Amino acid sequence: MRLRIAVDIAGALSYLHSAASFPIYHRDIKSTNIMLDEKYRAKVSDFGTSRSVTIDHTHLTTLVAGTVGYVDPEYFQSSQFTDKIDVYSFGVVLVELITGEKPISFLRSDENKTLATYFILAMKDSKLSSIIDARIKDNSNMEQVTAVAKLARRCLNLNENKRPNMREVSTELERIRNSQVQLHNEEDDDAMEIINIGDPWNILTDSSSNITTTSSYRRNIL
Repeated sequence: MRLRIAVDIAGALSYLHSAASFPIYHRDIKSTNIMLDEKYRAKVSDFGTSRSVTIDHTHLTTLVAGTVGYVDPEYFQSSQFTDKIDVYSFGVVLVELITGEKPISFLRSDENKTLATYFILAMKDSKLSSIIDARIKDNSNMEQVTAVAKLARRCLNLNENKRPNMREVSTELERIRNSQVQLHNEEDDDAMEIINIGDPWNILTDSSSNITTTSSYRRNIL
């Protein structure tokens, strides 16, 4: 379910960046700006800080938009926004889906207050398995979780030039999801029904998750 949500978000951002008439950068991607309908299909919302841009993809702003914990550090320092600021913020959302942790937590040590830093250090020390959300850990395919984590790590690269673009991110997540579908097709029918047991919202939200649910989409959102 979490992987499908990630695929939906990435697809929307990929469209905004590369398929719309003019590229649009959201500039405030975060879990509370992701709406879910009753079937848990995701849509990106709140375009109050978004900007349509010209073809040069290099832009300066006098006011840095975004939310603490999600803002690209390079953008924060330079005030220059590109498509890669959304990539960074989406990387944080991916890590939220993997870990169930908040983007900012004062319960973590000073150097780990931001989820991005906490995650990067865990990846560096090969401790990914220790930070996976306990609610999904036992039922997750570790190869797929690792693949998503590696993609998130690329999205969070401090050098924006080394981050993938959203089209590449969307393609990679689709590839990972398709591998999941293939694995499910190879299992028996009982195992395939596991995603329908209980309320999927129980594994998506509690006090540590911020993704918003709604009974219907805002109709003007992709």
